[in-house]
Amino acid sequence: MRITVFGATGNVGSRVVAEALARGHEVTAVVRDPAKPHGLPSTVALAVGDARDPGDVSRIAAGQDLVITATRPAPGSEHELTAATRGLLDGLAGTGVRLIAVGGAGSLTVPGSDGTVLAESPGFPDEIRPIALACNEQLDLYRADGKVDWTYLSPAALLEPGVRTGRFRLGLDELLVDAEGDSAISMEDLAIALLDEAENPAHRRARFTVGY
Repeated sequence: MRITVFGATGNVGSRVVAEALARGHEVTAVVRDPAKPHGLPSTVALAVGDARDPGDVSRIAAGQDLVITATRPAPGSEHELTAATRGLLDGLAGTGVRLIAVGGAGSLTVPGSDGTVLAESPGFPDEIRPIALACNEQLDLYRADGKVDWTYLSPAALLEPGVRTGRFRLGLDELLVDAEGDSAISMEDLAIALLDEAENPAHRRARFTVGY
């Protein structure tokens, strides 16, 4: 497949790029400033653009099979996530290019809570509430869209660099927890789940989640 990745230099995006390359896909990474060091493999093609600009998105997506977005704004700039989501949806409308977005866990329902979502549950950390709420708005924008073939991937509550095990569970709208009540997934295993979905679509115009 020909895959374009927005946010390719980030923690999640770089692992998605590595997983895609390992599976033999052609990867294009989108960067805003090509002069900045990016640390990407030499086999990755570079494209200059901004997810917030529908024109950039449409231009870069031409001839591609799939666009993946794993962008995450810096603290204090959470509003940029909404702008990037609108840019991607507007830029891909009518192109037929599929979109997979790595989002947040805050909108997942907590098991046994009668429908409470994670971001509204007791003890949810205040320091990550702004990005959680931005991700919730991001998902709302996807669900309201009727023009793009999108998929939204929510990680488990704890998403950190770790080990590529290939052993995890998939779910839909409920937070996945283990026997001890913990919810976690490594970035490496999240990348596996994402590329599995890319190669064998099972959640078109829907959200799914991954966890141990």
